[in-house]
Amino acid sequence: MSHSALHAISPIDGRYHDKVKSLSQYFSEAALIKYRIRVEVEYYIALCKLPLAQLNDVSEDQIKALRNIYVNFEEKDALRVKEIEKTTNHDVKAVEYFIKEKLDNTDLKEKLEFIHFGLTSQDINNTAIPLSLRDAVEEVYLNELNEVISELNAFAIEWKDIPMLARTHGQPASPTRLGKEIMVYAERLKEQYNALIDTPFSAKFGGATGNFNAHHVAYPEVDWIEFANEFVNDTLGLFRSQTTTQVEHYDNLARLFDAMKRINTILTDFNRDIWSYISMDYFKQKIKEGEVGSSAMPHKVNPIDFENAEGNLGIANALFEHLAAKLPISRLQRDLTDSTVLRNIGVPIAHTLLAIKSMQKGLGKLLINEAKIKSDLEDNWAVVAEAIQTVLRRENFPKPYEALKDLTRKNEKITAESIAEFIDGLNVSEEIKKELKQITPFNYTGIQLF
Repeated sequence: MSHSALHAISPIDGRYHDKVKSLSQYFSEAALIKYRIRVEVEYYIALCKLPLAQLNDVSEDQIKALRNIYVNFEEKDALRVKEIEKTTNHDVKAVEYFIKEKLDNTDLKEKLEFIHFGLTSQDINNTAIPLSLRDAVEEVYLNELNEVISELNAFAIEWKDIPMLARTHGQPASPTRLGKEIMVYAERLKEQYNALIDTPFSAKFGGATGNFNAHHVAYPEVDWIEFANEFVNDTLGLFRSQTTTQVEHYDNLARLFDAMKRINTILTDFNRDIWSYISMDYFKQKIKEGEVGSSAMPHKVNPIDFENAEGNLGIANALFEHLAAKLPISRLQRDLTDSTVLRNIGVPIAHTLLAIKSMQKGLGKLLINEAKIKSDLEDNWAVVAEAIQTVLRRENFPKPYEALKDLTRKNEKITAESIAEFIDGLNVSEEIKKELKQITPFNYTGIQLF
């Protein structure tokens, strides 16, 4: 089943494979097979612990051997499942037959029909898939996101005292601090991180139409709801949806993807801002020996990492949007439209991971250009007009806003000297004039927020 990366249709499995290969153990075909086997095996073990009369003599050694089917799962096992599927033309049934084949020459040979007992395919899919997704989110995605938040926090602290010209509508505005502008994103990401981790990984487990029909008719004395809750919630560590059709309703899956989409939107906003600061020369970029910025212009060092990040975030969000909108919709007790869609949940996560890695690479190249930042402040003394008119309002000076508007909306450049000259012409006390002259674009930065 292997193929050259040069011939992969998706860049996820081609050009970018090395950057996202950690996700293969959660979202590949082999991974899906392994997670399905894990659920089937753990379900069988749970039945043994009821115990049902036919399964009350299954030993701990046999249980260990059962678990080894997925613990020691190898590529040859995945290939065998795919071989069985050629005959069954049904992927979950192939998993069932594979497990039975594994047990055919063991002491459990007479108890094989309790593999997949009373279940429909979605009892396996709607537990295996959220299980793999949970593991990928907790073991890969959240670690990468936390690293980004930590990096931004560190930059915010490092640059917290650097005054910088703000721009609203692209125009010079009241000065801010570079560190605070970075902290804006760190805080936004942390809030959405918290919202994401509050989302449960929901699973469906209840038979062909969600009512335990087959289970109940075979063993009416068993409390199958209690059994399923314990199996899904405690054994698998998921959250069992209580009232379902044949499929999980996917509302919490949509909630998770919407949370990831919001995080990606914040990351897109950040990447565009950093791109803009680089274009304004507020940041230089470290040059790596041998790298080329343009095939035609030798002088260029492009902000390619932030552009790649933005592009991948866009692809990820388009897919998250579709997943969140489509998955909660299923005709009557089930249609099959979720099946092929669910096979793609790793793709937007991979593009998100790519984006985060690109962004981190770009952040590692940044060199702050304080000279340019200071130069922009020096060239924009007009931004202290807000401060001056506000102090004049405090002093009940007549029409201070209009006075500053007349000064600053001329085509002449506003400088420290023209501001001082304006202040000298005001009909206010020398003490107030002195106070006003102490305001500069470098110190008019508001409250230090952290």
